[in-house]
Amino acid sequence: MTEPTLYPESGFLRLRIDLSYDGTNYSGWAKQPDRRTVQEEFENALSTILQSPVETIVAGRTDAGVHAIGQVIHVDVAESTSLDDLAFKLNRMLDEDIRINNVAVVKGAFHARFSATRRYYTYKIMDGNKAVPPINRFDITPWYRTLDVDLLNAASALLVGEHDFAAYCKFREGSTTIRNLVRFDWVRNSEGILVAELAADSFCYSMVRNLVGAAVCVAEGRFGPDWIQATLENKERISDSLVFPSRGLTLRQVDYSE
Repeated sequence: MTEPTLYPESGFLRLRIDLSYDGTNYSGWAKQPDRRTVQEEFENALSTILQSPVETIVAGRTDAGVHAIGQVIHVDVAESTSLDDLAFKLNRMLDEDIRINNVAVVKGAFHARFSATRRYYTYKIMDGNKAVPPINRFDITPWYRTLDVDLLNAASALLVGEHDFAAYCKFREGSTTIRNLVRFDWVRNSEGILVAELAADSFCYSMVRNLVGAAVCVAEGRFGPDWIQATLENKERISDSLVFPSRGLTLRQVDYSE
């Protein structure tokens, strides 16, 4: 698929739309045949309001079941489009698991994907076979073993930096697996939930859930920290059985340059 030009064509406005969603009942962001996706739901709603087809570009294509509280998209619309109460109208049409937080006209070469300088994700785990509170059941992954937060941080620190993350990504034709991971650390919050914060210029397909799974393997004693180093260097894809579920993962924020 050809990416659109950086600048909107004459007679069009470029809108930046900030949104959040619960990904539980969606097959990810990107449109797919015969599957319910966030992109298709959003584009259908906006097309209905504008009475014209639209095509959105997203900052980060989240996988099936992954959530977002800081997703960003852009869309080009006719210059004559009325923006009055557009967010309100969209929220009236969309199911409650997708919410539009803000709509703004952007100028210059703003591009939701290519202009992004950093993306932030959060991953949550309730370990030790403790019950996940029902109200939080959609964004916390339960884990039966107790995890040592110090070991989680020791393992995660080995992954920070610029590396070829081929061992921790699903392969995509024509895509590089070199990324600069600038943050990966854990805390146990006041409710006993383990919370990981990750940040990078961008992430490969399924990368965050792979990294979380690798850190957990070290924290529960299945492998030593040297296994992290070895997998990075060998670039041999780790087993899918180590990849953690989508439900604990949330796209939290996307940064853009001035």
